[in-house]
Amino acid sequence: MTEKNFRNEEAVLDIHDRPKVTHWVGLSLQHLFTMFGATVLVPILVGIDPGIALVSSGLGTIVYLFVTKGKIPAYLGSSFAFIAAMQMLMKSDGYPAIAQGAITTGLVYLIVSIIISKIGSAWLDKILPPIVVGPVVMVIGLGLASNAANNAMFNKGEYDFKFIAVALITLGLTIFYNMFFKGFLGLIPILLGIVSGYLIALLFGIVDVEPIKNAAWFAMPNFEIPFVQYQPKLHLNAITTMAPIAFVTMTEHIGHLMVLNKLTKRNFFQVPGLSKTLMGDGAAQIVAGLVGGPPVTSYGENIGVLAITRVHSVFVIAGAAVFAVGLGFVGKLSAVILSIPGPVISGISFVLFGVIAASGLKILIDNQINFDKKKNLLIASVILVVGIGGLVFKLDTFELSSMALATVLGIILNLILPETARSEEKTN
Repeated sequence: MTEKNFRNEEAVLDIHDRPKVTHWVGLSLQHLFTMFGATVLVPILVGIDPGIALVSSGLGTIVYLFVTKGKIPAYLGSSFAFIAAMQMLMKSDGYPAIAQGAITTGLVYLIVSIIISKIGSAWLDKILPPIVVGPVVMVIGLGLASNAANNAMFNKGEYDFKFIAVALITLGLTIFYNMFFKGFLGLIPILLGIVSGYLIALLFGIVDVEPIKNAAWFAMPNFEIPFVQYQPKLHLNAITTMAPIAFVTMTEHIGHLMVLNKLTKRNFFQVPGLSKTLMGDGAAQIVAGLVGGPPVTSYGENIGVLAITRVHSVFVIAGAAVFAVGLGFVGKLSAVILSIPGPVISGISFVLFGVIAASGLKILIDNQINFDKKKNLLIASVILVVGIGGLVFKLDTFELSSMALATVLGIILNLILPETARSEEKTN
């Protein structure tokens, strides 16, 4: 069976299945709500208009889907990897420097994609076997577990029983919806969990409704477009600061593709090819930089939604992207979603991140990885502890995140360690 007519029978909606119009809105809103908190948090921390980040994430996702010819159900949102660099550039040179850095990172992706298109990606199978892929996928899921737990417990640094109660109720309701609802309601347990959690949070009095009352219905984002809002000039420090980080986010990009491969029963490294996926990501980052948004990257949270719902349709992802662009101009609705408290998002995240981690475990089980072999045991151990423990490698402005560092160490150990330890060799 060719890739063209292959269908994953385990999926409720496979990649090219179009949902009913009546279902489409709910399924897309589910993805929108899932990515919203993280996508707007990045610009808030940097000092960029959150409305621009919504528009740039939607446009970036549409560009990504176009470049990959609608073959990969991935949503792109604001990247956390560049926060420190963007904060520094905002203080020293203002937004134009950030824009130049974002465009530069996109160009780095494009250059790497061209190189890979020439030499191929067969080398990936050698450096990323199941013993590396499985633990890396687990790290993707569990790496932010502590953040989710902290957001569920602490209110401005103080332990808050209301917070953890809302998080656990949201978690419980989401699990209930996922297990006992069927039909269309069974496809949107995350959306139902968020809405239910929000209502519970209102009852507990932890939702700030004042920004909603004060928000305008229509609000034009403060776009930062070159030659319109500002005259671009060379910011060498922006290039040297942000370009190296592109190689860090590429490891995250590859990690997310590994998870998507497993969920959709496809090999996106072959079709449409890693060169196309990197090209799509790079083009999306350039578009984000041109409209004034931060660099974008694929989101693990949305991959979690794909895993739970088994709705893998790119039409649903595209719908979420269109909603994100429109939402960037609706101040009142943006304020409502922005008001969703941390405990509600945490309650959902316990499920989303856990499902991704379980997918990594399934990779190890399906490939019957033998942990009696010391090489396998050591590779998995290092990846898990470094990635989940939050070990970060810093050198001046260059920073290798814990997930990226865990991936790099796993690849190195797999390449340099012998298949059999001397203590495992049989003696005559």
